[in-house]
Amino acid sequence: MEPATHTLTAYMMSRAGLRDWCPAATPVLLVAANVPDTDFAAWLGGDLALLDWHRGPTHALFFAALMAALPLPALRFFLRRPFPWGRAYAVSLLGVLSHLALDSTNIYGVRLLEPFSSRWVRLDIAAVVDLWLLAGLLAFAGWLFLSRLVSAEIGAAAGRGRRVAWAALAFAVLFLGGRYALHARAVSVLESFLYGGQAPVRVAALPRFATPFSWVGLVETRNAYHVLDIDLLSGNFDPAGGRTFYKPEPSPAIEAARRTETYRRFSRFLQYEMWQVLPAPEPPGATEVEVMDMRFGLPGEGRFTARFLVDSAGRVLAQSFQYQPPGQRPRFR
Repeated sequence: MEPATHTLTAYMMSRAGLRDWCPAATPVLLVAANVPDTDFAAWLGGDLALLDWHRGPTHALFFAALMAALPLPALRFFLRRPFPWGRAYAVSLLGVLSHLALDSTNIYGVRLLEPFSSRWVRLDIAAVVDLWLLAGLLAFAGWLFLSRLVSAEIGAAAGRGRRVAWAALAFAVLFLGGRYALHARAVSVLESFLYGGQAPVRVAALPRFATPFSWVGLVETRNAYHVLDIDLLSGNFDPAGGRTFYKPEPSPAIEAARRTETYRRFSRFLQYEMWQVLPAPEPPGATEVEVMDMRFGLPGEGRFTARFLVDSAGRVLAQSFQYQPPGQRPRFR
């Protein structure tokens, strides 16, 4: 999830009662709910360094206790007033755990079990920027703000806003629960058909930005990937109506790319691996090899892509990885 959703969720947790239990709950939660994303600083070391660290140790349950402690000394300094350290720490831990829970809902996932396992945990039920979830939380925040303005205008004491905050948190849980059910339905639809006369090896239903009823179907068969639209609201689905991307035959150039350090590091993240092999303009006889993750784009778009230049003797002359097409910076995910 992007920072706005994390921040609004933390604010509602505070207004739901935590700020009554701990006086510094609001600033502690707002910071703690975003502190796991400090791993984005790895981008300074390049895209491959960011790939290694993002959604890794700072998003792991084992390190959550440490992440919760990190912001407290700085907050104590900037707030310039004492607060109960034990309660502030407990609130901070809740903020960190809320971040991990939200991030596990989207297609990027988190490595919750680091350092014991690098397995990615992901539910695929929400977009990285989920318009409906963000809009709902903003609406409840606006409600709290307007209630406070009205109370000030009429000279009445402002309410604590607990009911509104609990309603906001309930909305988030129910919305994501509904997304979970819709995702299960979309997966079931994808698994019910043949594609090019072949049964699916595996399928994924990927959420769209704008509506919870529309999904991108990703189907892997023995020799191809099929990318399709699923509209659960209309019930219309055409298994032959999508785009098909055929897997290349095994080649020495692909095997050479697989032996590189770049591929080794990328392979820890790859879930739906798609290769492309093209002639390189130079040197003569060289081959350009690309491998990408089909969850984040289509071949040729340059997202989540590793590139290798392999000469006619099978030597890798150049290798690189990029999150986004050239000229675009990685976005919070």
